Amino acid sequence: MNNPLAVISGRAQLLLRGETDPQRRADLALIKAQATRVHEMTADLMLFARPPAPVKCDVDLVQLVRSTVDKLRDAANEKRSQLVAKLPDVPVPAHVDEAQITVVVRALVENALNAVGDRGRVTVELDSLENQVRLIVRDNGPGIAPEERGLIFDPYYSGRQAGRGLGMGLPKCWRFIQLHGGQLTVQEAAGGGAEFVVTLPTADSP
Repeated sequence: MNNPLAVISGRAQLLLRGETDPQRRADLALIKAQATRVHEMTADLMLFARPPAPVKCDVDLVQLVRSTVDKLRDAANEKRSQLVAKLPDVPVPAHVDEAQITVVVRALVENALNAVGDRGRVTVELDSLENQVRLIVRDNGPGIAPEERGLIFDPYYSGRQAGRGLGMGLPKCWRFIQLHGGQLTVQEAAGGGAEFVVTLPTADSP
């Protein structure tokens, strides 16, 4: 599929260079944007179906989560929403693929910020258990209906307005966590909203 998509996108770009009519320029830009969107969808599906094996190393999850959350504070401020990180004062080591877990943390927090809209609250918590670590991303948004909780980790399923989400963010998260021998679950948060819970083996776990 990528070959014909590349032809469509490339031809649209060539036509844009010499086009002066505003309406035709808008139409060509739309063609290019939608071709790019289909490419992203197929790339995400391939990543879900055949993800790269994790390249694991010892990582301090406190530092990873704090850095990822800090990069999303501007997005939270634009929505006038609170983004709170409740992290331990000591390192929480884990043997993980740093890039993949960063993708998971970022996607879960972005998903929560999108869910709460303006003036919402998203809380990110990290704690260490006996043989595993637990990451919790909680929001006070509308929550996820019980009948949808079994579907949100399926590729292309999206509870967002039609045409807005690609429906691959949560499936990618689920797949990366599965590759690490962990779990990703969702439940209703106390007081309403959604609560996503990631559990991962500790650095000392077999």
